Formats: sequence, structure tokens, C-alpha cells
Amino acid sequence: MNTNPKILIVEDELDIANVVLDYLRHSGFDAEHVADGKAALEKLLGPSPPDLTILDVMLPGVDGLEVLRQARRVGDAPIILLTARVEEVDRLIGLELGADDYICKPFSPREVVARVKTVLRRRKPAAHSAPSDTGALQLDDNLSQVSLYGKPVPLTQREYRLLQTLIQHRDRILSRGQILELSYDEDTQDLNERSVDSHIKNLRKKLRTADRGGHDWIRSVYGVGFAFEPPGQDGQARVASHELL
Repeated sequence: MNTNPKILIVEDELDIANVVLDYLRHSGFDAEHVADGKAALEKLLGPSPPDLTILDVMLPGVDGLEVLRQARRVGDAPIILLTARVEEVDRLIGLELGADDYICKPFSPREVVARVKTVLRRRKPAAHSAPSDTGALQLDDNLSQVSLYGKPVPLTQREYRLLQTLIQHRDRILSRGQILELSYDEDTQDLNERSVDSHIKNLRKKLRTADRGGHDWIRSVYGVGFAFEPPGQDGQARVASHELL
């Protein structure tokens, strides 16, 4: 039985659709293609909807935004919009209707695969972000809030997601590149390994300030990366470099 994620490509330009199909299938996805909005709605509203849809905005008959609008009335399965219309207002309309991401033509098929993986990862049920051994540090995923010894710690959204990732992988040392991949789902053009260092610095400062004992909850491993380290750890590297994700 095929358990690979089902990806539906809705695109009226056959050459584009075939390239994206090839890349998705090569990456292990169960991908199929339809060429118009009516056929897309039959798939999306049918008994076995896809796990994710890549939806062109400019389609014959029923356009992509109308397909998105009708799909959102019955479910919230991820939808990534494809379009040659790059104006900001078009992007905002798509996102306000409930699109999970937006890719402008021309695009790299590798980018499409990467965005698909990111959106699917984001939609997976999250692991508990505050395991019992984090002690006084508590995360509330519903509100994206952190408290330490019952005192709120004001974090930016990116700092919160970075901390969440470190906790979820608390038995590993994560490199900067892995932190970027695992933590940030939005367009990361303004994010790089240097910005990870900046976010880590700010996050550590906020946690250390809120900690009654001044404990540093994030450990730096020179030349490797960072690890979550609640009080009581011995300060030694718990994972060898070859065990990185």
C-alpha cells in the first residue's frame, strides 16, 4: 500500500506540469496532474483528497483563487499557489483566502519540491515542545508563548520557533543549516547562518535574564552547532558530530 504523500498539480501548461511531476515523483511523492479548475475541485472535494495541492492561479474555466475559495469551505489541506502574477495584492488575496505558500513563475522545480516538503512538515502534528525534563521552562504552542519559573519570556516568532526546534531535538546538536531548515517555514531569503547566530544570541540572553540562577539553556558546540541544555546537564557534548541529523 502506497503511503507516500499524495500531491495534486493543477496546471494548464503541460510542459511545466510534467517537469514538476518528474521532480516530485523522483523525491518520493505520489503525484498526479489535472489541467483545469473543475477537475481540481473534483479531486479536492472528493472522497480521497490529496495531501497537498500545487495550484496555478490562471486556469481555464474555474480559476485557481476560486478553487482555493471552495476548497477552504470544506477543509484545510495544504495548498501552494503558482502564478505569474507577482503583484503584492495578488499574493495577499491568495494568502487571505487560505493558501499555505506562494510561488511565482518562473521557478526552479527544486524550489517547488523544497516548498512542498516544508509545508508538509509544518502541517505534521507537532511533537510536545515542552518535554517533562525541561523543568521550569514551558512552551504553549497554541499561543506561541514561553514562561520560565512561571514568568513570561517575550520572544519573537522566530526565536520561539528556534527554541521549539532545539527542544524537539534536545538529544542532538544541530548545525546552523539544520536549524534554518527545521525552524523556519516561511520564505527564508532574509535568513542565513549568520542570522541564526543573532537569533541564538538574543534567545540565550532572554532566557538567562529570566532564569533565577542565570543558567544558559542553549549550549554552543564549537565548530558544530547548538544544543538545548536544561539545568542539571553536565555540560559535556552529549552527541558526537557524526550523529548530527
